[in-house]
Amino acid sequence: MGNNTNNANISRMHELVSKLNHAAKIYYQGQDEIMSNYEYDSLYDELESLEKETGIVLSTSPTGKVGYEVMSELPKEEHGYPILSLDKTKDVDALQSWLGNNEGVLSWKLDGLTVVTTYDNGKLVKAVTRGNGTVGEVITANAKTFVNIPLTIPHKGRIVLRGEALIKYSDFEKINENITNTEDKYKNPRNLCSGSVRQLNSKITAERNVFYYVYSLIDSTIDFKTRIDEMKWIESQGFEAVEYDLVTHDTIKDTVNKYSELIKHNDFPSDGLVVTYNDIEYGIKLGRTAKFPRHSIAFKWADETATTTLLEIEWSASRTGLINPVAIFEPVELEGTTVTRASVHNVSTVETLKLGIGDSISVYKANMIIPQIADNLTKSGNVIIPDKCPVCGENTIIKNDNDIKTLICPNNDCLAKQIKSFTHFVSREAMNIDGLSEATIEKLIAEHIINEPCDFYHLDRFEETIINMDGFGQKSYNNLISSIENSKKVQLPNFIYSLGITGFGLSNAKVICKHYDYDIEKIMNAEFDELIVIDGIGEVLAKEWINYMSNPSKKKNIDDLLDIITIEKPVITNTSMVLEGVTVVITGNLELFDNRNDLKKLIEDYGGKVTGSVTGKTTYLINNNISSTSGKNKKAKELGIEIITESDFLKKFNLNN
Repeated sequence: MGNNTNNANISRMHELVSKLNHAAKIYYQGQDEIMSNYEYDSLYDELESLEKETGIVLSTSPTGKVGYEVMSELPKEEHGYPILSLDKTKDVDALQSWLGNNEGVLSWKLDGLTVVTTYDNGKLVKAVTRGNGTVGEVITANAKTFVNIPLTIPHKGRIVLRGEALIKYSDFEKINENITNTEDKYKNPRNLCSGSVRQLNSKITAERNVFYYVYSLIDSTIDFKTRIDEMKWIESQGFEAVEYDLVTHDTIKDTVNKYSELIKHNDFPSDGLVVTYNDIEYGIKLGRTAKFPRHSIAFKWADETATTTLLEIEWSASRTGLINPVAIFEPVELEGTTVTRASVHNVSTVETLKLGIGDSISVYKANMIIPQIADNLTKSGNVIIPDKCPVCGENTIIKNDNDIKTLICPNNDCLAKQIKSFTHFVSREAMNIDGLSEATIEKLIAEHIINEPCDFYHLDRFEETIINMDGFGQKSYNNLISSIENSKKVQLPNFIYSLGITGFGLSNAKVICKHYDYDIEKIMNAEFDELIVIDGIGEVLAKEWINYMSNPSKKKNIDDLLDIITIEKPVITNTSMVLEGVTVVITGNLELFDNRNDLKKLIEDYGGKVTGSVTGKTTYLINNNISSTSGKNKKAKELGIEIITESDFLKKFNLNN
């Protein structure tokens, strides 16, 4: 098989894995399906066929999911080959001089965690971190969950590869938002990747979206004459190789310039470039110094710095209790963009830099992306560490962990810590207000705009402030206000769910609303003895309900909201609960309903229950393709559960669509 054909097959496999996994995710979340069972099975069969043809199975392939592994500790192992670092230069002329009249291969210097992988008989058998270059930690189970790593490859001989595990900037931002403990917060994708790759539970690694990019073949039974041939072969085995280009003395400067433009838009972290002699034998003959091999050199961009004036230190409280210092300075141009602020990380950094308002500071973009303070030229040290939380006004404390000082708000009732509840309040199945991410809500709290849920309905009083917030403008503001206006009409179960009462998801909210005939007054004043007799509630949930409703501040929040919103009482056209006690799972394409939610609503209106998984408690599986070989059909047949078409189900219970 030619390399071009094989590469096309591998590219198609990545595409199929992405499509199938996305379809499965949507399907199992109970949302409208994005493809039919027929299309899914067809793509699945195509993927299986390509896996057999190429001998490659990707780690995320639905044809062979990897089981997770939990370990008590990561075992250590000595590398069979020293994993050396590289000599470095920031001078492109020096880079050109180093290359001389030789051909070289230029590629990214990725900023992640070096991982050495071993394949034997076509299977991934071992993965070890770089460690100190001599001894690393064995992370084989975790490596098998990397997003793009092949578990099997066509080559059956033993090979050892060196690559970089990394987390993309987009995933880093999403993951970091959801880490609640202060000590677990990560400062950059590299720290997050290191913590993710070295987890004792591989399930956690899998949730972190770690990618693996190969950049060299350490050991193999195959002899390659050039690095280019080696890299092409690596790609033919199903690996994603780090991006690379062939360079000469005459082209290296232009290629470096090309990469310096690309890095501004890259989603993956990189802290420079690597150049390796294309002639492998020549590079090996050069040997190595005590620290570096002579066949390669790293190039790091000289950071573009600018001098500006520090205007203030903004202290921003977060949902973890950590109060982060942010430097605000006179606007400067860096790497083609205007920069006005930079994270200062913690109290220790403020003290080390001896920051003071009015100081002359030099700033740069780390890896040409993240604004940082390089130096303080004045060092007046007049910044005062606040003794009060900027959000709640409570006394702050300075925490010292491993000689790193951080500022903390210890108040559990601090508004900044309520971001999760506010995010829940505006979510789609609750009040359904678009345009309010956790990050946006955090900004609104910092601006003292949001103190309680009803404040979301008064955002029009702060138009100018919101428009000028990072990431906002007039259009996004207008869309937000429109969404808020639309959310004022809400179904009672969604409103109850939005309150975030412990244990009361949307399903239980619907149960309690039905029991009290959608009467909000009766619902708010429900007694414990009344609640415990409702099917699905019980003593624990009844206590949670009573505790919530007896809290004066919670009750006031509800009253304030009811003065603003309109509860839409559902029109109940049927009085018969013919589906009471019936549990239904819906799968496949529908013919009589626009989507599954419409059929689900009808079933619930007649007293039935709709779940996402087939279990022993399932009464019917609705699937218009009864002969389908889908997982749910197979499960239903195993458990003796009746599979019924949508039309026959409606006829069986004389239901009206």
